[in-house]
Amino acid sequence: MGMEQTWRWYGPSDPVTLADIRQAGATGIVTALHDVPIGEVWTEKALTDRKRHIEWDDSTKPGKPRGLTWSVIESIPVHEDIKQGKPTRDEWIEKYKESIRNVGKVGIPVVTYNWMPVVDWTRTNLQMELEDGARALSFNFPEFVAFDLFMLEREGAEKEYSDELVQAAKIRFESMSSEERYVLQKNIIAGLPGGQEGYDIDEFRKRLADYKHIDSNKYRVNLKYFLEAIVPVAIESGVRLAIHPDDPPISLFGLPRVVSTEKDLQYIVNLHDSIYNGLCICTGSLGVRPDNDLPGIIERLGDKVNFLHLRSTQRDPFGSFHEASHLRGDVDMYNVMVSVLKEQKRRHAANRQDEQIPMRADHGHTILDDLKKKTNPGYSAIGLLRGMAELRGLELGIEKSGVIYRT
Repeated sequence: MGMEQTWRWYGPSDPVTLADIRQAGATGIVTALHDVPIGEVWTEKALTDRKRHIEWDDSTKPGKPRGLTWSVIESIPVHEDIKQGKPTRDEWIEKYKESIRNVGKVGIPVVTYNWMPVVDWTRTNLQMELEDGARALSFNFPEFVAFDLFMLEREGAEKEYSDELVQAAKIRFESMSSEERYVLQKNIIAGLPGGQEGYDIDEFRKRLADYKHIDSNKYRVNLKYFLEAIVPVAIESGVRLAIHPDDPPISLFGLPRVVSTEKDLQYIVNLHDSIYNGLCICTGSLGVRPDNDLPGIIERLGDKVNFLHLRSTQRDPFGSFHEASHLRGDVDMYNVMVSVLKEQKRRHAANRQDEQIPMRADHGHTILDDLKKKTNPGYSAIGLLRGMAELRGLELGIEKSGVIYRT
């Protein structure tokens, strides 16, 4: 049985419609209640209404099924008070528990979440032009450092970077126009698609100050506290949790990052040995670090993988990277796919109900007619369709070759 093919959808205002997604061949929808304030309860009614909208076309009488299922929630954001371990965290955890219970009641099997402090996934350029004219998301480290040192002016930041990187950042900053600086700031802190929230620069400084006395060890303790409270509720509700890796998997603004390596992932699954305390393996995020053995991570931790983001990144000088096409870049997508299909084979043999792992093609290039349209960066229809088609072909080729049955 192949992986469940899903698609990230940003709700009724998404330029990519549910009909588009169905035509692309996906059967699962990955989405969230983006209008619910962070930390507030996702009600059973709101979940039921959105699920009905996804799965049924009520524009005709009677309504008819769309051929789609709300398969994964991405994401239910974790309130910053929980991440910081503030005295109010228990109040927010109770609300999170209630959301998980309601998710279970309406039958959505997987909830993705992340533990990134202050900023969600981060890029410096949302429109990097490639040699073929396509556009891609990118993270330019000298530009990021230029923002940190010369725009944010974070105290002590210069001590965290090499002299070479600081010099490259200074040169880049001095060459930027005021418009380029504005766009850079907006890209980093004003919020990206699916991100939890955006800030102006003064508010951003205040949010960073909240983490002044929280190091990685303390941050892990706070994650442990959260999971000890939430996982039992997830088990009771039949909802499999999937933590997303840090993106990028390095410290930003001196903030702690604790979901960046295999060691980090192992620590998390060891906190509660259950499929309900699981992982979202994002090959693009983890693949930015050359020390992350992606096929090996899936081989070793595959029984805890509840969701897959399949994409590839190309590492560039100074620790920069950009989104590559799905079968290129630094991610060994062939062996990643082999490892995934072997894991599904093991699940089938064990009669696991979750043998079919949901996956989605992630962060496609903007290509063809989508270059002329308004799209969510990384989530244009044609670019993701290309990525899905490539992954679909790779999966079929591996299945037909029989390689997964020879070991």
